[in-house]
Amino acid sequence: LHQRKCEQTKILKKYMLQKMFPQNGEKVPEIRFSGFTDDWEQRKLNEIADKVSEKNKNNGFSEPFTNSAEQGIISQKDYFDREIVNDENLNGYYIVRNDDFIYNPRISVTAPVGPINRNRLGRTGVMSPLYTVFRTHDIDNLYLEFYFKTTSWHHFMKLNGDSGARFDRFTISSIQFMKMPIPYPTIEEQRKIGKYFDELDHLITLHQRKCDELQKIKKFMLQNMFV
Repeated sequence: LHQRKCEQTKILKKYMLQKMFPQNGEKVPEIRFSGFTDDWEQRKLNEIADKVSEKNKNNGFSEPFTNSAEQGIISQKDYFDREIVNDENLNGYYIVRNDDFIYNPRISVTAPVGPINRNRLGRTGVMSPLYTVFRTHDIDNLYLEFYFKTTSWHHFMKLNGDSGARFDRFTISSIQFMKMPIPYPTIEEQRKIGKYFDELDHLITLHQRKCDELQKIKKFMLQNMFV
């Protein structure tokens, strides 16, 4: 039951990501919360965010992060089970603070132009200069985070970048990247959308956790209820 509920909620989330953001040049999304009727505006990314160019000096920050398409922003040692970067070569890495967004140009099946995720770790770390780091203002972070879970922004990337130079990496200049158009409803509508998707994620996590717990109990009982 928990596994089924988890899968159903994932399907609902995927469906709503397609319906709650405008598609194909539309001014409004197909589904929206009641009470909101205004056309959505559009902002360029550089109007609601600043590119982070602050570099690590004297190993002021010593924890390297990575940006995984599946897991989001995580500590590199959690991702690789060991730190693949030595302390002495973290100088020159970008400083990533809590709530900063990171674009990873590495492409995969689940992220055909590379993933964009937000640092939710609650702490500051560093990331390789291969990544693009940006810090937002005048926009709800949850809303923007879930916008980047849609495929709506992929069209802009494909028009302005190139995946041919290296088969595993997408190439786009940071100046061009920061010109990406972002759909921009009122802050109130942004907050409602962000909160809605955050609650869906919370439900998915709860059902998955419960399912994992029950599977462990079942495994334990299978070992201990037979002679």
